[in-house]
Amino acid sequence: MEEFVLLARPFWVNLLILVPILLFFYFRKNKLAISRKTLFYTFLFGASFGVIEASVLIYLRAATGLLPGFEGTIFDVWRQSYEIYYNQEMLERQLPMSLRVFELIREIGTMVMLWAVAFIAASKWKERFAIFLFSFAAWDIFYYIHLWATVRWPKSLTTPDVLFLIPEPWFAQVWFPILVSGATMFGIIINLRKKTK
Repeated sequence: MEEFVLLARPFWVNLLILVPILLFFYFRKNKLAISRKTLFYTFLFGASFGVIEASVLIYLRAATGLLPGFEGTIFDVWRQSYEIYYNQEMLERQLPMSLRVFELIREIGTMVMLWAVAFIAASKWKERFAIFLFSFAAWDIFYYIHLWATVRWPKSLTTPDVLFLIPEPWFAQVWFPILVSGATMFGIIINLRKKTK
Protein backbone atom coordinates (compact mmCIF):
# COMPACT_ATOMS: atom_id res chain seq x y z
CA MET A 1 0.00 0.00 0.00
CA GLU A 2 1.34 3.39 -1.00
CA GLU A 3 1.93 6.15 1.51
CA PHE A 4 -0.90 8.69 1.81
CA VAL A 5 -0.24 11.86 -0.18
CA LEU A 6 -2.48 14.83 0.57
CA LEU A 7 -1.87 17.05 -2.44
CA ALA A 8 -2.46 16.51 -6.13
CA ARG A 9 -0.19 17.86 -8.87
CA PRO A 10 -0.12 20.41 -10.41
CA PHE A 11 -1.08 22.38 -7.35
CA TRP A 12 -4.16 24.05 -8.88
CA VAL A 13 -5.84 20.62 -9.20
CA ASN A 14 -6.28 20.69 -5.40
CA LEU A 15 -8.75 23.55 -5.85
CA LEU A 16 -11.24 20.99 -7.19
CA ILE A 17 -12.00 20.09 -3.58
CA LEU A 18 -13.76 23.47 -3.42
CA VAL A 19 -16.21 22.53 -6.20
CA PRO A 20 -18.60 20.48 -4.05
CA ILE A 21 -18.37 23.00 -1.20
CA LEU A 22 -19.15 25.99 -3.42
CA LEU A 23 -21.91 24.12 -5.23
CA PHE A 24 -23.45 23.05 -1.94
CA PHE A 25 -23.81 26.65 -0.76
CA TYR A 26 -24.90 27.97 -4.15
CA PHE A 27 -27.52 25.27 -4.70
CA ARG A 28 -28.68 25.60 -1.09
CA LYS A 29 -29.90 29.10 -1.92
CA ASN A 30 -30.96 28.23 -5.47
CA LYS A 31 -32.50 24.76 -5.27
CA LEU A 32 -32.22 22.57 -8.34
CA ALA A 33 -35.32 21.91 -10.43
CA ILE A 34 -34.24 18.43 -11.51
CA SER A 35 -36.54 15.46 -11.11
CA ARG A 36 -35.19 12.42 -9.29
CA LYS A 37 -36.02 10.40 -12.40
CA THR A 38 -33.81 12.64 -14.58
CA LEU A 39 -31.03 12.48 -12.02
CA PHE A 40 -31.34 8.69 -11.88
CA TYR A 41 -31.04 8.36 -15.67
CA THR A 42 -28.06 10.71 -15.83
CA PHE A 43 -26.49 8.64 -13.05
CA LEU A 44 -27.04 5.49 -15.11
CA PHE A 45 -25.48 7.15 -18.13
CA GLY A 46 -22.43 8.33 -16.19
CA ALA A 47 -21.93 5.01 -14.39
CA SER A 48 -22.29 3.03 -17.63
CA PHE A 49 -19.88 5.31 -19.40
CA GLY A 50 -17.37 4.81 -16.57
CA VAL A 51 -17.62 1.04 -17.07
CA ILE A 52 -17.06 1.45 -20.82
CA GLU A 53 -14.05 3.70 -20.29
CA ALA A 54 -12.51 1.28 -17.78
CA SER A 55 -13.07 -1.57 -20.26
CA VAL A 56 -11.25 0.39 -22.96
CA LEU A 57 -8.32 0.88 -20.59
CA ILE A 58 -8.25 -2.86 -19.88
CA TYR A 59 -8.20 -3.65 -23.60
CA LEU A 60 -5.41 -1.13 -24.19
CA ARG A 61 -3.30 -2.55 -21.36
CA ALA A 62 -3.82 -6.07 -22.67
CA ALA A 63 -2.95 -5.01 -26.23
CA THR A 64 0.25 -3.29 -25.09
CA GLY A 65 1.34 -6.19 -22.85
CA LEU A 66 0.77 -4.33 -19.58
CA LEU A 67 -1.95 -6.68 -18.30
CA PRO A 68 -0.54 -10.06 -17.29
CA GLY A 69 -2.88 -13.03 -17.40
CA PHE A 70 -5.39 -11.58 -19.85
CA GLU A 71 -5.10 -14.67 -22.07
CA GLY A 72 -6.78 -16.75 -19.33
CA THR A 73 -9.68 -16.08 -16.99
CA ILE A 74 -10.40 -13.05 -14.84
CA PHE A 75 -8.95 -15.01 -11.92
CA ASP A 76 -5.66 -15.33 -13.85
CA VAL A 77 -5.60 -11.56 -14.25
CA TRP A 78 -6.23 -11.09 -10.52
CA ARG A 79 -3.48 -13.56 -9.55
CA GLN A 80 -0.84 -12.38 -12.01
CA SER A 81 -1.42 -8.64 -11.76
CA TYR A 82 -1.68 -8.59 -7.97
CA GLU A 83 2.00 -7.74 -7.55
CA ILE A 84 2.21 -5.49 -10.60
CA TYR A 85 2.47 -1.81 -9.80
CA TYR A 86 0.92 0.30 -12.56
CA ASN A 87 3.19 3.32 -12.48
CA GLN A 88 0.85 5.82 -14.05
CA GLU A 89 3.39 8.64 -14.18
CA MET A 90 5.88 6.43 -15.99
CA LEU A 91 3.21 5.23 -18.42
CA GLU A 92 2.18 8.81 -19.12
CA ARG A 93 5.78 9.82 -19.84
CA GLN A 94 6.34 6.82 -22.12
CA LEU A 95 3.10 7.29 -24.06
CA PRO A 96 3.96 7.97 -27.72
CA MET A 97 2.92 11.38 -29.02
CA SER A 98 0.38 9.85 -31.42
CA LEU A 99 -1.39 8.03 -28.56
CA ARG A 100 -1.21 11.14 -26.38
CA VAL A 101 -3.06 13.07 -29.11
CA PHE A 102 -5.72 10.33 -29.29
CA GLU A 103 -6.04 10.41 -25.49
CA LEU A 104 -6.57 14.19 -25.56
CA ILE A 105 -9.22 13.77 -28.27
CA ARG A 106 -10.90 11.05 -26.18
CA GLU A 107 -10.98 13.33 -23.12
CA ILE A 108 -12.49 16.17 -25.16
CA GLY A 109 -15.05 13.74 -26.59
CA THR A 110 -15.95 12.59 -23.09
CA MET A 111 -16.60 16.16 -21.96
CA VAL A 112 -18.73 16.84 -25.07
CA MET A 113 -20.81 13.70 -24.40
CA LEU A 114 -21.40 14.63 -20.76
CA TRP A 115 -22.38 18.18 -21.70
CA ALA A 116 -24.69 16.87 -24.45
CA VAL A 117 -26.52 14.71 -21.90
CA ALA A 118 -26.87 17.75 -19.64
CA PHE A 119 -28.34 19.80 -22.51
CA ILE A 120 -30.80 17.02 -23.34
CA ALA A 121 -31.86 16.57 -19.71
CA ALA A 122 -32.40 20.20 -18.67
CA SER A 123 -33.30 23.56 -20.17
CA LYS A 124 -31.71 25.96 -17.68
CA TRP A 125 -27.96 26.50 -17.25
CA LYS A 126 -27.92 25.85 -13.50
CA GLU A 127 -29.58 22.45 -13.91
CA ARG A 128 -27.44 21.62 -16.96
CA PHE A 129 -24.29 22.34 -15.00
CA ALA A 130 -25.50 20.20 -12.09
CA ILE A 131 -26.37 17.30 -14.41
CA PHE A 132 -22.99 17.58 -16.15
CA LEU A 133 -21.22 17.42 -12.78
CA PHE A 134 -23.46 14.59 -11.55
CA SER A 135 -22.91 12.39 -14.60
CA PHE A 136 -19.17 13.25 -14.58
CA ALA A 137 -18.94 12.19 -10.92
CA ALA A 138 -20.80 8.92 -11.57
CA TRP A 139 -18.51 8.24 -14.54
CA ASP A 140 -15.42 8.90 -12.42
CA ILE A 141 -16.47 6.69 -9.50
CA PHE A 142 -17.65 3.77 -11.64
CA TYR A 143 -14.47 3.92 -13.73
CA TYR A 144 -12.51 2.99 -10.60
CA ILE A 145 -15.11 0.49 -9.38
CA HIS A 146 -15.05 -1.39 -12.68
CA LEU A 147 -11.26 -1.41 -12.85
CA TRP A 148 -11.03 -2.77 -9.32
CA ALA A 149 -13.75 -5.38 -9.93
CA THR A 150 -12.09 -6.67 -13.10
CA VAL A 151 -8.30 -6.28 -12.76
CA ARG A 152 -8.00 -5.40 -9.06
CA TRP A 153 -6.56 -1.96 -9.81
CA PRO A 154 -6.32 0.39 -8.00
CA LYS A 155 -4.92 -1.68 -5.14
CA SER A 156 -6.02 0.92 -2.58
CA LEU A 157 -7.34 4.45 -2.33
CA THR A 158 -3.73 5.65 -2.02
CA THR A 159 -2.74 4.25 -5.42
CA PRO A 160 -1.44 7.10 -7.63
CA ASP A 161 -3.19 7.82 -10.92
CA VAL A 162 -3.07 10.17 -13.89
CA LEU A 163 -6.49 11.81 -13.63
CA PHE A 164 -6.62 13.92 -16.74
CA LEU A 165 -4.32 15.31 -19.44
CA ILE A 166 -6.00 18.64 -20.27
CA PRO A 167 -4.34 21.19 -20.20
CA GLU A 168 -1.47 19.20 -18.64
CA PRO A 169 -1.29 15.85 -16.79
CA TRP A 170 -3.02 15.80 -13.40
CA PHE A 171 -1.60 13.40 -10.78
CA ALA A 172 -3.27 12.36 -7.52
CA GLN A 173 -4.04 9.33 -5.45
CA VAL A 174 -7.34 7.61 -6.21
CA TRP A 175 -8.99 8.84 -3.00
CA PHE A 176 -8.90 12.42 -4.32
CA PRO A 177 -11.18 12.08 -7.40
CA ILE A 178 -13.49 9.70 -5.52
CA LEU A 179 -13.86 12.18 -2.65
CA VAL A 180 -14.51 15.14 -4.98
CA SER A 181 -16.96 13.14 -7.11
CA GLY A 182 -18.82 11.64 -4.16
CA ALA A 183 -19.11 15.01 -2.40
CA THR A 184 -20.33 16.64 -5.62
CA MET A 185 -23.05 14.01 -6.08
CA PHE A 186 -24.11 14.36 -2.44
CA GLY A 187 -24.27 18.16 -2.73
CA ILE A 188 -26.49 17.93 -5.78
CA ILE A 189 -28.83 15.28 -4.33
CA ILE A 190 -29.49 17.15 -1.09
CA ASN A 191 -30.17 20.39 -2.95
CA LEU A 192 -32.92 19.13 -5.23
CA ARG A 193 -36.06 21.23 -5.02
CA LYS A 194 -38.74 19.40 -3.08
CA LYS A 195 -41.85 18.49 -5.05
CA THR A 196 -44.80 20.72 -4.34
CA LYS A 197 -48.37 19.44 -4.53
